[in-house]
Amino acid sequence: MLKKITSSELMLGMFVERLGRSWLDTPFWTRSFLLESPADLERIRSARPCEVWIDTTRGQAPQVAPPAAPPAPAVPPAAAAAPAGKTGAGADAGPPRSRDEELARAWRQIGRSRQAVQTMFDEVRMGKALSAAQAYELVDDIAASVQRGGDVLLGLARLKTADNYTYMHSVAVCALMTALAKELGLAPEQVRSAGLAGLLHDIGKMAVPSAILNKPGSLSEAEFSSVRAHPAAGHRMLQEVGEIDPVALDVCLHHHEKLDGSGYPMGLRGEEISLFARMGAICDVYDAITSNRPYKQGWCPADSLRRMAGWRGGHLDAQLFAAFVKCLGIYPLGTLVRLQSERLAVVVGQAPGKPLTQPSVRVFFSIRSGTCIVPTLLDLAAPGCQERIVSTESAAQWRLQDIDRYWAGEPAVA
Repeated sequence: MLKKITSSELMLGMFVERLGRSWLDTPFWTRSFLLESPADLERIRSARPCEVWIDTTRGQAPQVAPPAAPPAPAVPPAAAAAPAGKTGAGADAGPPRSRDEELARAWRQIGRSRQAVQTMFDEVRMGKALSAAQAYELVDDIAASVQRGGDVLLGLARLKTADNYTYMHSVAVCALMTALAKELGLAPEQVRSAGLAGLLHDIGKMAVPSAILNKPGSLSEAEFSSVRAHPAAGHRMLQEVGEIDPVALDVCLHHHEKLDGSGYPMGLRGEEISLFARMGAICDVYDAITSNRPYKQGWCPADSLRRMAGWRGGHLDAQLFAAFVKCLGIYPLGTLVRLQSERLAVVVGQAPGKPLTQPSVRVFFSIRSGTCIVPTLLDLAAPGCQERIVSTESAAQWRLQDIDRYWAGEPAVA
């Protein structure tokens, strides 16, 4: 039997079904657990007062005469104006934040999201059923971060390591699907469905051995067949969930289909592929080709968009791709560009409403002297700015290391 109590009434031996705030806004990587650790009990009690749902059939019931709950704190005006039903990380966007503050917040969101996805997927790998409620809560928090910081989370999610690629890829495609759905003007429930589909599209890779997924060399025919089976495997996993969004099922099964029929697993063509599956194909491909993998370095974001533009009509939906480019900008975050002043810079942001050809950049290298210079932030769309981008460049060509530090900063501690 589920019972709602306050955090002050919580005792060791109780089974916590869920906390009354966002799962990602807690120090725990699972929603439901038996409370056995005094340290965990203290962490819940020391956090801001909240409601806790416990399952009395799986743990200790409350005392007959529990101590009175402390009075609820006064609700500040900003919180009172928040939309009903929103809690946790995405509940209160607060006042506008600086770029550095949003970067730090996005780094924390990514760290927690990656860990949450890893926990969910590892449980699926061990044969446990996916929790749709946990997945939706994660989608809502990622969507809230996209809404706040726009291109910040979309850019940071591209930065991955070999060890966390599968999990971070899921976070990145969730964020990209959310942004693309918003750009297309889809209804809120459709935006949420798109985000869930992005989060779960590759869950079938839990059925593929890690040694194959992380293999640095070329795959054998048998290994490649194992990888190609992941859409169908994921579809079966999601069907076991029960009340799962049909959009997530569709994208999971069909995100590798291509408009010309050369995709898999069913070789669908054109309009046989749903809107959401076509969206998923674009988001999946972009994140895959811009990310470093064991067998290749990721392509420059702007170069990736150019290459993808050549696949329109045959592989990718042209109209959806145009909307996708509008989401990211012609020069996405992290793109290395050459300025007319013979300096190199990295794109750090795109101001809303400004021309896509005039992002903000951080200048850090003089081509004439062949040396790094003191990094300087420059808004190419600012009134009177005469500087402009003349080309995109390859960091390897210039033997530049770790240019991401000029725009991404350092991962913030969660």
